[in-house]
Parts: sequence; structure tokens; C-alpha cells
Amino acid sequence: MTTLSSTPRADGFRMPAEWEPHSQTWMIWPERPDNWRLGGKPAQAAFTAVAKAIARFEPVTVCVSAGQYENARARLDDPRIRVVEISSDDAWVRDTGPTFVIDDQGSVRGVDWTFNAWGGLDGGLYASWVRDDQVASKILEVERCDRYRTEGFVLEGGSIHVDGEGTLITTEECLLNRNRNPQLSREQIETVLREHLAVDTIIWLPEGLYNDETDGHVDNFCCFVRPGEVLLAWTDDPADPNYPRCQAALRVLEQARDARGRSLQVHKLPIPGPLYATAEECAGVDRVAGSQPRDPSVRLAGSYVNFLIVNGGIIAPRFDDPKDAEAEAILRRVFPEHEVVMVPGREILLGGGNIHCITQQQPAPQRR
Repeated sequence: MTTLSSTPRADGFRMPAEWEPHSQTWMIWPERPDNWRLGGKPAQAAFTAVAKAIARFEPVTVCVSAGQYENARARLDDPRIRVVEISSDDAWVRDTGPTFVIDDQGSVRGVDWTFNAWGGLDGGLYASWVRDDQVASKILEVERCDRYRTEGFVLEGGSIHVDGEGTLITTEECLLNRNRNPQLSREQIETVLREHLAVDTIIWLPEGLYNDETDGHVDNFCCFVRPGEVLLAWTDDPADPNYPRCQAALRVLEQARDARGRSLQVHKLPIPGPLYATAEECAGVDRVAGSQPRDPSVRLAGSYVNFLIVNGGIIAPRFDDPKDAEAEAILRRVFPEHEVVMVPGREILLGGGNIHCITQQQPAPQRR
């Protein structure tokens, strides 16, 4: 692995859309007891179900600590799932893993963003995050992919979505938060995104989903389904705290033009719930100073938008909620070429995210 001093755009690399072909999906095994209840055992079962669902469509690699290696290898009993020993602080590979970029000559490289646990000492969710900030470079080392390191520029993969044709969508709530890159203006942040992802148009939604502890990651709120089309988390209930957020996002999306000059078609995906952790679920989480406390009175940021597109499939969360069936029907309609697989998402949500947050796709090499 070589760490390059240039930028992806200068070298002819771009971030492909999630629906472009993958060579594999990466995950990290959950075990952090101050985030995952009961020592992570329910979460491990949920992650196993997600990994096995993805493995029907493409290979999966799961990063596991030395202490959990034997347990994870035994539970992930599928020949299409590879287990590698990589230590981390928690299991959010969307945010700690590399953002892969490709060129037209069949090369794949990775962007290694600086990671500060969603805010560092100003609202971050745990300390220390040193091992998490090493995950991207370790994955790129395993894959023998060259690396672009944005030393000092903080970004999480869950805070961006691209259409693969020059358009990026994100939220002001996250990227302009003072706890990420306070030294940079919006224009300077846009320059880093343009240079490292080869995007031309950046669509800024004001906020993400209510109570999202990542400061409003876009991948829990709005995503591209193909060029010119997005899915937006939605509620028609004016009493729901998400209502003004959805309305504000829709206003931006209806006025936006993508990098190719298209207006956007917006599909609405209902928000489940409201969902809350039970007192028993919260009691199963270790209490550690500096880590995000779990409280049954706090609404969870549940969202069906937090799904992963894989080769020929959609892996999406269900919550045993009345809206599950409607969400599944919308996903089937919006993705007619894909098989929609709904996997239990509650245990993942209890830890603060969902299926998109715990996965990172590695694009297949492309030659044009």
C-alpha cells in the first residue's frame, strides 16, 4: 500500500454509485459492551443475519478482534464470508472504513478520512477512537489498494451519498457541525469533497433525522436510488419532530439540479415508529464515562433508508413495525431489478445506526 500525496480527482478516480458492481462488502464484528447490550451477543446475531443476507449476492469480509475471532468465525459459518483479524473501537465500518474510488483502467484505491467518533471531545460518542481511525488504512493494506489520507479533515462515510455521475448529497447538520472541521468554510469543505470524490454538484439538506446521534448522517435520511432519483425518509404527521426536517429537505430536493442538469424525482419512504429502547434493553448496556448513555425516554432514529445496495439485492432493515410492509413494497417498486431482503434491524438500531452504517461496499474494478 502506497499513501499518495495527490488527490483522486487529479489521478482520474471517482467514487462510484452504490449500485455499480461490487467486489465485496466489509463489516466489523460488534462487541463494545458500552454500546451493544449484553456484551454484544444480540447485536452479533443481528450482524450475522446481515452478513449472511449480503453473502447471497456478493462476498463479505468481517473484521474481528483477536478476542472475538474464534466466536465470530464459528457464527459466520458461510464459505462466502471471510473473517480477518483487525482491531477497532466499534463496528461502524461505513464511517471508519475507506471510501473506495475507481478509475476507468481497472484500478481501485481508497480515501482514508480522519475519524473522530462523530465529534471528538465535543459531542463524540466515545473515547478513544485511535483504533477506529486506523481501520481504513488496515483494510486498504489487506486489499493492496493505494491510499489517500485526509489528515485532519474529518468525514464519515455515512454523511455522504453519490450518484456516480458527479452529484453528492449531504447535510449541513453534520458536515458544517463545529465538531467536525470548524477551521473550514462550506466552500473549503466542498473543495475537499470535489477533489476526493470527483463530484461537481453538492446538494446540502439542512438536517438529517431527528435525534440521530451522528449529527444527521444523510444515509439515515435520504439516498440516491439511481441518477436523478432519491428516496427520502418521510412523515405526514405535523406533530412528529421529523416533520419540519422532511419538509425542509423536500424543498431543497425539489429545487435542486444534479451534475447533469436533471431535476430530482423524490420517492418518500415512511419513518417507522416512533421507536424507543426498553428499560431492559438499556440496562444491558455497560455504563462508561464518556460513552453515549442509553435511555428509554430517548426516541431512536429508526429509518428504512438505512439499507445497502448489493449486486442484485437490497438489504434493508425491518423493525416489527406496522410500516414494515409499506416500506418493503416501496423498495420493491423503486428497485424492480433487485431482490429486496428485509433483515431484523432493531438490535442494530439500539446501537445507534443500521444496515448501511455497519457495511462498506468495495467496488469492482471497471475498464472503459
